Amino acid sequence: MQTTTDIFAQLISQRTNIATRQVQATLDLLADGATIPFIARYRKERTGALDEVQIADIAALGERLAEMAHRKDTIRKTITEQGLLTPELEARINACWDAAELEDIYLPYRPRRRTRAQVARERGLEPLATLLLLQREPNPHAAAAHYVGPDVADADAAIRGAQDIIAEQVAEDERSRQSVRRQYRRTAVITSKLIRRKAKDETEAADFEQRAAKYASYHDWSEPLRRCSSHRLLAMRRGEAEGVLRVAITIDDDEATAKLRQQWVRGKGEASALVADAVADAYRRLLQPSMENEFAAAAKTEADDEAIRVFADNLRQLLLAAPLGQHRVMGIDPGFRTGCKVVCLDAQGSLLHHEAIFPHPPAARRADAMERLADMLRSHAIEAIAIGNGTASRETRDFVEFTLKHMDLPTAPQVFVVSEDGASVYSASKAARDEFPTEDVTVRGAVSIGRRLMDPLAELVKIDPKSIGVGQYQHDVDQTKLKRALDQTVESCVNLVGVDVNTASQHLLTYVSGLGPALAKNIVEYRRDNGPFASRQQLKKVPRLGPAAFEQAAGFLRINAGTNPLDASAVHPERYALVEQMAKDQGCSVSQLMADASRRRAVDLSHYVGGEVGLPTLNDIMHELEKPGRDPRAQAETFQFDPTVSSIDDLRPGMVLPGIVTNITNFGCFVDVGVHQDGLVHISQLAARYVKHPSDIVHLHQHVRVLVTEVDVRRKRISLSMRDA
Repeated sequence: MQTTTDIFAQLISQRTNIATRQVQATLDLLADGATIPFIARYRKERTGALDEVQIADIAALGERLAEMAHRKDTIRKTITEQGLLTPELEARINACWDAAELEDIYLPYRPRRRTRAQVARERGLEPLATLLLLQREPNPHAAAAHYVGPDVADADAAIRGAQDIIAEQVAEDERSRQSVRRQYRRTAVITSKLIRRKAKDETEAADFEQRAAKYASYHDWSEPLRRCSSHRLLAMRRGEAEGVLRVAITIDDDEATAKLRQQWVRGKGEASALVADAVADAYRRLLQPSMENEFAAAAKTEADDEAIRVFADNLRQLLLAAPLGQHRVMGIDPGFRTGCKVVCLDAQGSLLHHEAIFPHPPAARRADAMERLADMLRSHAIEAIAIGNGTASRETRDFVEFTLKHMDLPTAPQVFVVSEDGASVYSASKAARDEFPTEDVTVRGAVSIGRRLMDPLAELVKIDPKSIGVGQYQHDVDQTKLKRALDQTVESCVNLVGVDVNTASQHLLTYVSGLGPALAKNIVEYRRDNGPFASRQQLKKVPRLGPAAFEQAAGFLRINAGTNPLDASAVHPERYALVEQMAKDQGCSVSQLMADASRRRAVDLSHYVGGEVGLPTLNDIMHELEKPGRDPRAQAETFQFDPTVSSIDDLRPGMVLPGIVTNITNFGCFVDVGVHQDGLVHISQLAARYVKHPSDIVHLHQHVRVLVTEVDVRRKRISLSMRDA
């Protein structure tokens, strides 16, 4: 007899085209508490080398099927309590793994509020409904007269009650529901209309016009539901939630009713006419609203999933942005009226000094600002400067570069513009207050900007991903699903890069496979009380870090200059003995094997295949021995905006400008060209060929050249193209 896990594995295999044995192995590992990064990196032989995306899909489908199995238990229990669960019905429930079909099966047995049909049944009209459905009675009203009584005023009332019962039967019939569902699936149209309403006063009218202007494209919009993109559907639903738009999902009602009548109506007598009327009522009052809600929910779920995928992809690119590394950095949070907050950080990101300078109007103390900036650069031996990309960013960069030109420095520090999205959120967070309890939010924000240049991943994990500014309708989607997807993305990125256990913050350690907030805190406290970790084995001394957590986490934690050279690599401690055997067979130490390419080339991997170790793991080990603990991220690059443009008023169609990609959506990407307003490169303008998704062409923070095609100063909209730039 098949177990539930066997059934899940087969169903997931069918839906993903992944072999059943691979799915089964993955489900077993997940059930044992293994994380997705751990399974993908260290259990390739068991899963057939599935990647993180495939494993995440299996995990998500497994949870969905488990929820459906729980739903089935509830349904069986409810029907059993009614005394209506037959062996045939139970077999149908057991065999069903489609959510809509399962609810169709359950619908006639679902406890419900008192309906019109239920009232009619209580009045004894069900036999009349059955008689009408047979459509053989030549005189229905005469037959209905037999049911007149205290609760039924006359034959017409009896007929109406019987029709209510028939309408409910039609609406709950599986074939009826499937018929309407098929039509919705093929032909449903989503429409959006501007709501016209009379305002109470001018203020209310102005407020409504302002909100309505945001949805001008959808004041009279219609398209097939199956073609409606995620961003358009979410935009319409947001407009609906704001009371600006009325959104509907419809089909041809006459066609749907005609098909139902073909199914239910036989003959042309009076009884058949009454049944036909009941069928029309069933569609209009019960089936159509039910199906519209079902498809609205399904479309919203699909749009949510797509928006979440876009957000997660953007977040991954942001987290894996090129780090500058350990250098002495100056972070500048630019501003006009409040001045520029400047911080100086050492190579580990610790705050050395901070002060405010005022090079811009209204204070405009430029000479003093230059002198103080130069003094900080010299006294703290600054190697790189990070400037936030917010208000006064362009002006601050020009000021800094002007200052550097007039300084006599052996090597001028490089200047970088850094995204400051979310810096204000971090600066006011508990994490920032704990780290800098005596500093104000402006200092904390400038520190965050400087650290983002050094290591974007280590700094951005401290901020709620929704505040980083790379999403698409992130506040409109399912927040639970969004949080889970973003947490998985952060976990994936952290473990891909690896973490230095002796320098990592508690926030960064939280995302390491197998740890979490409590163990991350324990590691930091142990490190504080006992000094740096000398080996991975020492991690076992951390309170509550048991064998299971050690197995999951150890390979992703790095210890540089430790007692074992493998501790600085991604080789898992469970394979140390294997590497030591390789070194022994080559007549050298592990360190010598790692340092000597000729010795590594001499290793015949086939000699070490056996048990749970196959070529995928062995190849990973050899790559790590070649470059232990290598960082998969690129190197940070400087960027220069066109010096001739500084505001949207300077832009003219036909200009070709350098820019930085700041956000990617389904419909294109946004590019900063240095005028305090990002421009849009529509997906159709990304390349001189068909583009399925913008991420196929561009990535976040990519340096690009764009052609200005249109400038709307009043609406602050800039249209750009990369086709001819």
